[in-house]
Amino acid sequence: MAAARRVVIKVGSAQLIDPASLAPREDRFDALADDIARLRQAGQDVVLVSSAAVALGRPRLGLKPGQTLTLEEKQAAAAAGQALLIQHWDRAFARHGFPAAQALVSPADIESRPRWLNARNTLETLLKLGAVPVINENDTVATEELRFGDNDRLAARTAQLVGAQLLIILSDVDGLYDRDPREPNAAHIPEITAITPAIEALAGPARSEGAGTGGMASKIAAARIANAAGCDMIICRGDYPYPVQAIANGARASWFHAHGNPESARRAWILGSLAREGALVLDDGAAAAIAKGRSLLPAGVVDVQGRFERGAAVRLVTQSGQRLGVGVIGYDDHEARQIAGRQSEDIITILGYRRGVALVHATDLVPDPADGSSA
Repeated sequence: MAAARRVVIKVGSAQLIDPASLAPREDRFDALADDIARLRQAGQDVVLVSSAAVALGRPRLGLKPGQTLTLEEKQAAAAAGQALLIQHWDRAFARHGFPAAQALVSPADIESRPRWLNARNTLETLLKLGAVPVINENDTVATEELRFGDNDRLAARTAQLVGAQLLIILSDVDGLYDRDPREPNAAHIPEITAITPAIEALAGPARSEGAGTGGMASKIAAARIANAAGCDMIICRGDYPYPVQAIANGARASWFHAHGNPESARRAWILGSLAREGALVLDDGAAAAIAKGRSLLPAGVVDVQGRFERGAAVRLVTQSGQRLGVGVIGYDDHEARQIAGRQSEDIITILGYRRGVALVHATDLVPDPADGSSA
């Protein structure tokens, strides 16, 4: 756990809200803030995925505990409770001198390439500026057909988005069992090295009770997403006095092991899962720079080919047509054509804005396996 440079923590409503009164458990907010502060002091980035907006919004709108809500009522409760949720986290973090930064995410923000890039860049900037991003699904505009459905999957997508090495799911159970954990002979499974059909069969159906939603099925689905992105995942109880510290001290948990790491998973994703929709033709200086792992600046581009939008995968080639690599581009094709061959400091003058100094950032660029052949 200590080796993870970046950690995503997911905490559910059941850990933060009293189910009978729907009152916030301030001690739980404070304890997790203390855990996050310890991780940050150890040099680790932390992103928090927090439920509880709907639960906090219920009493403000006269919606009783246990009352089944329509989608519209859930959206209304989320709108009323989101401000309270971020206030609770900001108060808890202020005790350690760092701010909470609210980020509401919808499925479209993850599936749309331009929005994905926008979301990632915003979260990276927040981390650089010392804030803890507090992420929740944008329930106010979600629909039954288009939503993550629970924050376990949202947490896994967030881990994928920010390149986290570890995802911690704080739950009302301490991990995966070989049968219903309420049965007397249920055996705890501490390590899962592969999510097989047999592992998936151990999860019961999703549930919706108390202050939160979800179940083991959603957590295994989250583990599949996280592991595919090179991120390990831990399920542990969230009601320990300091739950993250409890994991470090050996508390019972289930650890889903990833194969590879976020960097290798991202390289495979760039090379394989995105269509290569255009090409940038580079001069010799730019070709040499990216060969050394540097970002591609506009000045080194002599031609822009094809149509693409921001977040697309484009081929990088030399003027003689040799393939150099593939990169996720930070500008649309019409923007790239305007700034190609120009200095980065001229971008604002030319476009009226600047999305970044590079056309392709070094972290979004990988050598092409076909390197050395004709484009």
